[in-house]
Amino acid sequence: MSVSFEELRKKHPCFALGEKSNNGRIHLPVSPGCNIACRFCIRDINEVEDRPGVAGEIITPREALEVVKRARELMPQLSVVGVAGPGDTLATPYALETFRLVKQHFPDMIKCMSTNGLNLLDYANEIIDIGIDSLTVTVNAVDPEIQQKLNASCIYHGRTYMGKEAARILIHNQLSGIKKVTDAGITVKVNTVFVPEINRDHIPTVAKTVAEAGTSIYNIIPLIPQHQLAWCSEPSCEDLYEVRKEAEKYIKVFRHCQRCRADAIGVPGGKDISKQIYMRELKLENTFSHG
Repeated sequence: MSVSFEELRKKHPCFALGEKSNNGRIHLPVSPGCNIACRFCIRDINEVEDRPGVAGEIITPREALEVVKRARELMPQLSVVGVAGPGDTLATPYALETFRLVKQHFPDMIKCMSTNGLNLLDYANEIIDIGIDSLTVTVNAVDPEIQQKLNASCIYHGRTYMGKEAARILIHNQLSGIKKVTDAGITVKVNTVFVPEINRDHIPTVAKTVAEAGTSIYNIIPLIPQHQLAWCSEPSCEDLYEVRKEAEKYIKVFRHCQRCRADAIGVPGGKDISKQIYMRELKLENTFSHG
């Protein structure tokens, strides 16, 4: 039985609406590959960038268990085990394998996974069976015309799709997958990367659509211009305020996102102990792809 939304608000820092949670999370970088080509995303293995899509190393599911054990010894308030990359969690089998082990060895910890949603419908039954407590899906558009401006292609069932065709497949699988897992009692948070020149006026429609599919909470993430969307502007605080206000007509909006690395450990916005656990020194720069 998955943890309820109200319980997540108490124990999961990314579900604490209106208040700051003192609970911590550990991200396990077990997912190396991705299956879509976001125009704003650069995945990497390094120790200098402070953003999603980046980790200092890739570890195996078995190594992940030892990482969780060491981390809880140093920080007992860790309540959430998450896998958020650095690639997509459903593009390779390692995230689900890790969660099976976590369920067996750390049954008291909340299991949290992030995905772009391309393979969500295919793996929904497995996600439900494992008992994932919270699932984050990145949905940047629900109109293929807009989605193709944000994502160039996808690889689905071994075949590469481009442009609008890729967008249609991705949107269908995201929304159908969200409905299937939420119908089974799993709490879903949706992330949307806010690109003013592309999806500014579309975000309220995304919020309404994902809410209708069963999503409980919505997170609007400001673009940091890079990669193929380096020509776009970074949203201002006023821009963010306005789109969040519009989205709140349809769904609860999360406002404390820290845009964490795929190997972050600790309380978001507080001390990160990943360098003590992964045995490396992080030198962070403020760059970003997506969450």
